[in-house]
Amino acid sequence: MSLPHALLTSIAEKPSSGYELARRFDKSIGYFWHATHQQIYRELARMEVQGWVESREVEGGRAGKKQFRILPSGTEELRRWARESSEPGRQRDDMMVKLRADAAIGPLGLVEEFARRLQLHEQELQTYRDIERRDFSSPVLSREDKLRYLILKAGITFEESKIQWTREALQILRE
Repeated sequence: MSLPHALLTSIAEKPSSGYELARRFDKSIGYFWHATHQQIYRELARMEVQGWVESREVEGGRAGKKQFRILPSGTEELRRWARESSEPGRQRDDMMVKLRADAAIGPLGLVEEFARRLQLHEQELQTYRDIERRDFSSPVLSREDKLRYLILKAGITFEESKIQWTREALQILRE
C-alpha cells in the first residue's frame, strides 16, 4: 500500500487539516499502515502539486492551518489504484529470525521478550474489542459500516492468532 492512497482514502472520507488527518490516521488506518506526521505533511504537499487534493486556509484557525479535500483527479487516482492487483503482504518480523537463531545455536533467553509481546497483543485485541463495542454494536449497519467492521474483524482475527501463536512459542521456549 502506498501512503498517498491511504491519505486519499482518509480525505475522501472527510476533508481535514494535516493535523486532523494525522490524528485520524493514528486512530484508524494507522492500525495497519504506519506513517509519521512529517511523512503525512510531505505527502500532502506532493499530492497537492499532482492535483489530487487542494487545500484552503481554515478561517478562524491558527495561522497557516489548511484543510484538504480530494479533487476529481484524486478520486480517479484512488479508483485506478484500487483496481490494481496486489500481492498479500509477507510477514516481516525479526522474532522469526531470533527463533531460528535459538533453534540453531541454543537458548537465547527469548521468554521475556515473548511475554512482553503477548501482553502487547492482548492490549491491542482489547483496543479492537472496545472499538467493536463502541462503533459496531448496532444490529443494523450501513454498507460503509459493514466494510469498516470487516477491517476491524481482520485486526481482531490477527491479534487472536498472534496471541495463540505467542502462547505456543512461550510454551516451547520454556521447555
